[in-house]
Amino acid sequence: MEQLILDVITKQVEEKEVLRSSQHGFTKGKSCLTHLIAFYDGIAGWVEEGRAVDVVYLDFSKAFDTSSHNILIGKLRKCGLDERTVRWIVPGPVLFNFFINDLHEE
Repeated sequence: MEQLILDVITKQVEEKEVLRSSQHGFTKGKSCLTHLIAFYDGIAGWVEEGRAVDVVYLDFSKAFDTSSHNILIGKLRKCGLDERTVRWIVPGPVLFNFFINDLHEE
């Protein structure tokens, strides 16, 4: 049942282009390797331009375990997911992408 719900969410997310292209974790066609390549390309470009670069690494390995599911559901609704789907949400690591999707907004 969980996989069925996840498939519905994934379809809606892809159609609405909800997640930023910078999201790589648990995303179809992307991986840790694609993230590292994109990150390296970005940093290398800034260094070549002579810009100052600082890097901060964050460990999100257990972050979803302590995330508010009410906030997650609110973010899913804000993204335009079908209300019937939102009511059947099964929190898991894939949905953490929604939770952190707006992390780098100012």
